[in-house]
Amino acid sequence: MWLDRFSTHSTPSGSPPPPQNRPFSPAPRRPNHLAPPGPVTRPSFTPRSSSLSLISKANSSSTSLAGTARIPNGSTLKREISPPIDAVDPLDVLQTIIGLQIPRDDTPVNNHEGSSSEEKPEALVEEIDFNGLSLQVFMESEAGLKELDNLPYPRIEEFERENEKFDELHRSITACDDVLKSVEISLTSFQKDLGLVSAEIETLQSRSAAINTRLENRKRVEKLLGPVVEEISISPAVIRTISEEPIDEKWLKAVSKLEHKSDVVNDKLKGPTTIRAVADIKPLLDDLTDKAIERIRDFLVSQVKALRSPNINAQIIQQQTLLEHKDLYGFLTNKHPKLAEEIGQAYINTMRWYYLNQFSRYRQALNRMSLYHVDRHDALGGDQSNQKSARATGSRATQVSHDAINIGRRMDILKTSNQSAISSYLIEEDKSVHYVETPFRNFNLALIDNVSFEYSFLTEFFSTITFHQMSRRFAEIFEPTFALGQSLTKELIENNYDCLGILLCVRLNQHSAFELQRRKVPVAENYVNGTNIILWPRFQVVMDFHCESVRQLAANVSGRNAVSKLTFTGTSSDATKQSTAPHHLTQRFGQFLYGILAISYEAGDDEPVSSSLGRVRNEYEAFLLKASKGAGNDAAKRARFLGNNYALILTIIADAEGRLAQEQKKHFEDLRQALEDQQ
Repeated sequence: MWLDRFSTHSTPSGSPPPPQNRPFSPAPRRPNHLAPPGPVTRPSFTPRSSSLSLISKANSSSTSLAGTARIPNGSTLKREISPPIDAVDPLDVLQTIIGLQIPRDDTPVNNHEGSSSEEKPEALVEEIDFNGLSLQVFMESEAGLKELDNLPYPRIEEFERENEKFDELHRSITACDDVLKSVEISLTSFQKDLGLVSAEIETLQSRSAAINTRLENRKRVEKLLGPVVEEISISPAVIRTISEEPIDEKWLKAVSKLEHKSDVVNDKLKGPTTIRAVADIKPLLDDLTDKAIERIRDFLVSQVKALRSPNINAQIIQQQTLLEHKDLYGFLTNKHPKLAEEIGQAYINTMRWYYLNQFSRYRQALNRMSLYHVDRHDALGGDQSNQKSARATGSRATQVSHDAINIGRRMDILKTSNQSAISSYLIEEDKSVHYVETPFRNFNLALIDNVSFEYSFLTEFFSTITFHQMSRRFAEIFEPTFALGQSLTKELIENNYDCLGILLCVRLNQHSAFELQRRKVPVAENYVNGTNIILWPRFQVVMDFHCESVRQLAANVSGRNAVSKLTFTGTSSDATKQSTAPHHLTQRFGQFLYGILAISYEAGDDEPVSSSLGRVRNEYEAFLLKASKGAGNDAAKRARFLGNNYALILTIIADAEGRLAQEQKKHFEDLRQALEDQQ
């Protein structure tokens, strides 16, 4: 059959067709309904022709489809692009169309059961005698027809009967060829696109290499110029912060950066070489500095004005606002010293008024405090009846009984751990009566606390000035306040004969000096020394007054009636029996001496306490010697009288401590021992 010949002359593997050197048959060829007339030889495929288009060309030979598919058509895509894995084999498509199985290179042709194809003839005609005729003439001649009839191949009628199938095959192959042409066009276009992409990639690679080279160059340049540019440039964020944003911690950092940049630019401008970039940025920095100075001025002026507000606590503004922005004043001092000096002077004047006003009000509150009034009637050698009447007619809390000679619990004011001054409204509510040392202590406690805080603030806020300048500013602030404190001290002790109270004020003033030294505040030393100058002379005056009172008392002693008048019992009938009892002045002198010794347990050698106390003691001893003469010529009785008085004094001062107390104890012990030796 024809299919057997098809399988014989063309194989799926694409092997070359059998040799074409056999002679032409003289028999005329019958008309072929499958292909139009044309030249006998098979033309070669153009690059656009499909490898499956077997009948698209005239007089196509029976060369196998697979063999034709392997011939290159001039396109490199068929060699460069492999078919997809899931592509359908063209032979399988052909088998589906014709309904027959086409043998493959690696698969032998097997006859299936029920197939209509005939078996291959056992003998094939290798040579056909065409009698020198062409194939067409040979096919038209009778000899050719006979010759072909004798061939074992199928006849043309059989092919005509299968004409419809071959037409369908032709149409299918044509459609496949069209599809393949469109695929080829797409692949060709894709190849062109790949070529363009490849060219673009090469361009990008070259550009990338150039950009990398430029980047490396810029990095090297930036490494050299970066630090210099960073030193003189200032970011827009810093400019915006200084110009528009509120003054806070961020604003302080921006001003600090501005100051640093300005210093760097000024240093570079002063150098031997002039950099144009530095000269260009200098006006911008100057304008920004002026803007910062303006805002700092407005801020500091507003805070100084706030200090003058009524009932304002200046320490809150100083600590929470001014100290947190202390760098602003330093910036102002560096950039505009004259303006900084004016603002500093405005602060000094404001705080001068503030402290004077506050302490004046506090002094008025202390003046309303009830105090014991100790006058001349409370002298050591004064008349007790006169003292009682004087206290009864006194003008300042005189109705309250007190003993100005007895120290009592007044020493607690030196030992208390409470270092806070009493507030003004508590003074209004306080109805108790106090001695002179109470208002003195409260005023000076408040003054020392404010002095310490203000000194700490000045040293921290005005850190750019010298210590001498700071001390001068401090003195300007507190000069009227210190004068107010010293005037209060004078007012408290001017007409006061409370020797113990004055000495307590001296000790309190010494404690203030020690506290100032502990806090390292040397600027209040003049105030402490001035207060001591006021207290010590008054103390000596009062001590001399007590000496004079004892001297006057001794001058009133005369004859034998001295003992009877000056003993604890003044009746004349018992005078002889009780003339050796301690005198009532001994009790008062012992209490007075104990008070002085208790207050002076840490007294130094340079204090006038010892000398003043020695004078009072000498007057007292002179009084006892004169009073002992009232016992007559009995020396033993006089000795017992003196010994009893000395023993009472030793008993009273037994608990006193300190160097001065030991001296006084030894002195009276020696006197008593001398009297015992005489007996």
